[in-house]
Amino acid sequence: MVRSLLVVPLLAAAAGGVWLARGALLRWRDLRSAATYELAGDQRPMLVRAAGAMVCGVCVTALTVLTALGTFGGLGGSGGRADGAELSVGDAREGAPGGVRQAAPPAADPLPAAAPAPAPTTPAAAPVASRFDSVGHPGGGELLQSAVPGPDGHPRNVRVWLPAQYAKDPNARFPVVVMHAATPRRTADTEVPDVFEGLGSAAQTAKARPFILVAPEAPNGTAHPCELVAAAPQAVADDAALRAVIAAAFRTLPPGPASWGTLGVEDGAPCAAAAGLARPDLYGAAAAVSGRYDTAALARTGAEAPADAAPHLLLAAAKADGAGLDAARKLQAALRAGTGSAARADVRISDNVQDYTRDRERLRLVRQAAQYLAETLAKAS
Repeated sequence: MVRSLLVVPLLAAAAGGVWLARGALLRWRDLRSAATYELAGDQRPMLVRAAGAMVCGVCVTALTVLTALGTFGGLGGSGGRADGAELSVGDAREGAPGGVRQAAPPAADPLPAAAPAPAPTTPAAAPVASRFDSVGHPGGGELLQSAVPGPDGHPRNVRVWLPAQYAKDPNARFPVVVMHAATPRRTADTEVPDVFEGLGSAAQTAKARPFILVAPEAPNGTAHPCELVAAAPQAVADDAALRAVIAAAFRTLPPGPASWGTLGVEDGAPCAAAAGLARPDLYGAAAAVSGRYDTAALARTGAEAPADAAPHLLLAAAKADGAGLDAARKLQAALRAGTGSAARADVRISDNVQDYTRDRERLRLVRQAAQYLAETLAKAS
């Protein structure tokens, strides 16, 4: 069978090689004639045909060798089967006249066996925790990364920052803060690279209880993922797969409003506000930094939230960020004038951060947000 499969490409390669070699020879003769009359000729067609003929020659050689090996291999295999047949005959018992060996007749068929019992139903396996690999040590802690199923079932990158205290106390369990990104297929720490410095300094100065930061990759399909909060705030807030994987892979406090919060900076701020307003029963605190908000959509999100929990929300902006502070005050007023959980939301505004550069102001705002989240979650617990 192997030999018959190799014969066809062997013949095709041989025919192609002959055709290319003949073409190269004709072009060589044309070039010789042109040289006789001192005319310039193009050598590339001849060289291409010659190279093709050489490649075909190599293929013919290789296929010939493989065909020969297949032939000998087939002979060897048939010999092996003959030996096996002799062994099976040798195992037969004597019983035919003239000393001819006869195979033993098959044993009588026993009573029909009972139908096999159905296999026991195996319960569905619990979700397996993803493996997180270390990718750095920013802010005095450790940064890890893994692929985790998203709300739509497709894998997405998730980064997890562990504070320095995580390694120092192997028995301690920590609250969790989910940080939202605003750029498709990116995590929030790539948009705000100094976020870990702010979190680390807040914990080191004892201004904030250390917590684990989780930064999932923003969904694709739109240039501004946080604009989706107006249409589907629950998709932003209720990320059950993420909570299950993080709780299984790290020493976290049980998911719930006493131990899980959410954070967003600049374009990611609306996502954090939406998550905190939509599911106060899952996130006990939310901090939105330097954001611009769809006031009507977020007020509606807060009004439709579960009635048994009141959202806790910090809206922070630098003192010089007039547009950011104006957006925060409008959202605060809209929530107070709303209905349901929106009217009972505890909304605070921070407007006292001032520094020499915008980067330093953002660092201080992140530190302030970390302090608010840690304090609010500690009170809830």
